[in-house]
Amino acid sequence: MHRSLLFVPGNRPDRFEKAAATEADLICIDLEDAVAPQDKSKARATVMEYLAGTPHAHVSLRVNAPDTEYFQADLEALSKISIDLPFVMVPKVGNVNVINAVDKELPEACGPVFALIESAKGLVNCEAIMAHDRVRFALYGAIDYAGDVGCCMDWESHLYARSRMVAACVAFDVTLFDTPYTDVKDPDGLELSTKQAKALGVFARSAIHPAQIDIIHSALSPSAAEIERAQRVVSAYEASDGNVALLDGKMIEAPIIKAAKRVLAWSS
Repeated sequence: MHRSLLFVPGNRPDRFEKAAATEADLICIDLEDAVAPQDKSKARATVMEYLAGTPHAHVSLRVNAPDTEYFQADLEALSKISIDLPFVMVPKVGNVNVINAVDKELPEACGPVFALIESAKGLVNCEAIMAHDRVRFALYGAIDYAGDVGCCMDWESHLYARSRMVAACVAFDVTLFDTPYTDVKDPDGLELSTKQAKALGVFARSAIHPAQIDIIHSALSPSAAEIERAQRVVSAYEASDGNVALLDGKMIEAPIIKAAKRVLAWSS
């Protein structure tokens, strides 16, 4: 169960091992936004060399956007190295044709696709994208989405997009990560927005600084009261021997039991 992903710039090899040593569940070395155009080739070679030799099974990379000249070069470099990766993140996925192209180019050893949805086109096509067998992770990129549609970064402005992404990802068993919180000096804002996303059904988040990981994990972890309630729900259900179960005078239905089991899974 993945709760967190930490981005690290692809042109900062001195940070690769430091990132891998954090408590983040996944590490994504970024060849896209973090690397200037003149540094793309050097960063690509550095990252491929690192991935080919690293013992860390939770580290991978984000390639460049499909509409850039660097995208095909990234895929070709990946296809030539013999490594098993936990994922390959693809930014600015606008339709399933992008996933088809990646699936055709990269061997299965390169891992599943981590689809980054950050545009209006990506959002309206998100169900078809998540339905692809190669897509196992997704990330809602609120910053780029806001730039594309012209909305602000207020929580309410992204409520529809997040909710639609949740539905698409749950329908096709894809793990959804929320957008990074860009103010690394505002831990309270990170905690609050992570809890808000969790309330919508987003149970993982990306980060841009190691200090954000513990806050994300804490915000996503169930409280003692939630765990105690979930234990009572499951116990009442198991004691009912398949019959209608009651707890505190209220009937326990299948969705409540499912939610309780999810809480217990996250608490373990």
